[in-house]
Amino acid sequence: MTKADLVELVAAQVRLTKKDTEVVIDTILESISKALASNDDGKVELRGFGSFRTRQRRARQGRNPQSGDAVHVPPKRIPFFKPGKELRRLIDS
Repeated sequence: MTKADLVELVAAQVRLTKKDTEVVIDTILESISKALASNDDGKVELRGFGSFRTRQRRARQGRNPQSGDAVHVPPKRIPFFKPGKELRRLIDS
């Protein structure tokens, strides 16, 4: 499903225009992104669906695949999604 498909589906269910629905979906996604990017908790929890969090990856030694030289890979934060019980149950059945 693409974002356009999601906009179409939601617009039909809530009887809004596609343009208004797209603004709502964009606002939700932007809010989740900003919360994850913040240095505070970096967590968004949607009960029954799941939670978006950030995880810290530690620094490590990597390899340049072309030359084989060792390369230092710095630590970084990555987004992570953990599905909720209801979503896992829905997918599992």
